[in-house]
Amino acid sequence: MLDARLLKLPTASHQHRHEHHQIVVGVRGEADLNVDGTGSHLDTWRACLVPTQARHDYCGDLQNHVLVINLDPFIPPLASPEHADYEKLAPLFEKPRTFVLDNKLQNLVQFVAGEFDRSPGNEGMKRHLGASILHCMAERLNEDRDMRANRHAISPDTLRRYIMENLQRKITVNDLAGVACLSVSRFHEMFRDVTGITPHQFLLQTRLDQAVQLLAGTTLTISEVSFRTGFSSQSALTNALRKYKGITPSRLRSAA
Repeated sequence: MLDARLLKLPTASHQHRHEHHQIVVGVRGEADLNVDGTGSHLDTWRACLVPTQARHDYCGDLQNHVLVINLDPFIPPLASPEHADYEKLAPLFEKPRTFVLDNKLQNLVQFVAGEFDRSPGNEGMKRHLGASILHCMAERLNEDRDMRANRHAISPDTLRRYIMENLQRKITVNDLAGVACLSVSRFHEMFRDVTGITPHQFLLQTRLDQAVQLLAGTTLTISEVSFRTGFSSQSALTNALRKYKGITPSRLRSAA
């Protein structure tokens, strides 16, 4: 089902295709692959994923060494554990792509390359370590997909509407995460990624924007505005306006 090896790509460009999926991971130096028109430049932080039957050109510099892992879709019988593993790994090869390694995965690749150099004849070890790299990549790809899917759960308009409907009461980040159906930690991470600010900053900004509207457009007392917009006191509203908007309630009213 799987084999892995270290090799050096030629400096002159070659082209071929094959009946198995393949990952080419940079270990030393630099290399270039072009897979069905998709270019991929490899260094020690990048890998290229080559689906079966994809025509690809490849070459490398004089220092290049790459870790090549082949995954054969035709070998594992349907009822075997190996086929179940293949089903987990196949999504990696939906299309040609460059895969960027994080620190931990890059360290794993370098460790594996060192073990391959140390025990070049240990084919069992090579298969297991190659499979480890593939599984780590598949897990990261799934996490990335989950992250993109979760971004759709982050709707600033929906969250702003929830805040406005509950403006007078205490609202926590836990409440906002519940609206998005996410854990607090994942919500905080996704929200900042989508909006560029923290959920707390968004909540405060929404309260202040509403307070400014009420102060400028109504005759409500400052105390009443602070109550309606969820601030604990008139002084809390005044301090927040001064800090984040650079103006006091009285000056805001005189300017209006």
